[in-house]
Amino acid sequence: MTEPQRLAPLAPGARVGIIGGGQLGRMLAMAAARLGLSCHVYTDRADDPATEVAAAATIAGYGDKEALGRFVADVDVVTYEFENIPAATAEYLNAARPVRPSPGVLALTQDRLVEKNFISGLGIEVAPYAQVDDPGALARAVAQVGRPSILKTRRFGYDGKGQSLIREGSDIAVAFRSLGGQPAILEGFVPFVCEVSVVAARGLDGDFVAWDIGRNTHEHHILATTTVPADIGPDLTARAFDKARKIADALDYVGVLAVEMFLVEGPGGRRLLVNEIAPRVHNSGHWTLDGSVTSQFEQHLRAICGFPLGSARAHGPVEMRNLIGGDILRWRELLAQPGACLHLYGKSEARPGRKMGHVTFLRSVKD
Repeated sequence: MTEPQRLAPLAPGARVGIIGGGQLGRMLAMAAARLGLSCHVYTDRADDPATEVAAAATIAGYGDKEALGRFVADVDVVTYEFENIPAATAEYLNAARPVRPSPGVLALTQDRLVEKNFISGLGIEVAPYAQVDDPGALARAVAQVGRPSILKTRRFGYDGKGQSLIREGSDIAVAFRSLGGQPAILEGFVPFVCEVSVVAARGLDGDFVAWDIGRNTHEHHILATTTVPADIGPDLTARAFDKARKIADALDYVGVLAVEMFLVEGPGGRRLLVNEIAPRVHNSGHWTLDGSVTSQFEQHLRAICGFPLGSARAHGPVEMRNLIGGDILRWRELLAQPGACLHLYGKSEARPGRKMGHVTFLRSVKD
């Protein structure tokens, strides 16, 4: 495929390839249908929820080049709904069809150290951090960063997995072994006021659109609620948008991304530290399905297909709550609540810590 062909906008009737078959892929496929697009999902799990709503599905390993070849021949553009796919898979697919966001973005965000170096290299403030490759390096990092601090694997950690909190008195050798001796990063503990996230989209033409900033709360390291607006004031809001746009432009990003930030207070006043980048549609943007003119899922498809980006205007105050594990059993009660919009992901087993759905409360809706 030539470069002009890669950059040419698609049209309704095109087919989008989605790597990964979880709930994000499911909601992307549902949004695609509204735009006259169809989706082909590639996943290594036959029971993934996206397979139920996609036009086609390939069930195979992420390193299966024969299956990947058949998949990419059936689509016009490729995207992904989670980061933990092999970067080599994205590169292989990109040789045949454009992968958006690019394989380079995927590789950068798969490694926490590389990502932190990239963000700080843009002059954007992050929490103190240090590279940790062995127990000796961990001892030096703790001396540099201090305690409490959080030791994280550089790759393949999410929802609190692959992490160890180092407090006063913690045995750092035990902490290092608890992560299996994998390359790691030590991050300084930030006494933040709250966590916020900017969910934004950058189009094929460089156009940038961001939704209202969300304020996030977590339970057991898993996102519990996102409240919009975050009410952090116009100055911090503008600074948050500027940081997100600076990151997106530097990456030549195409698609929806989320930039998580900590709001901290100190002698110099309030400031924002960037925590991490998610190169995909994001849990903290689920409220946009019901609370915004254009959802993050539709916007992502618009971006990767070269369509004009839609309005990110919110309809009013919104709160999104995740339904984790047994929370799904409250489905009847939630459906009966005025202003509640229930989304269930079609997962067969409600395990502890598993995201089963979410509910959006439109606070402007009265009984």
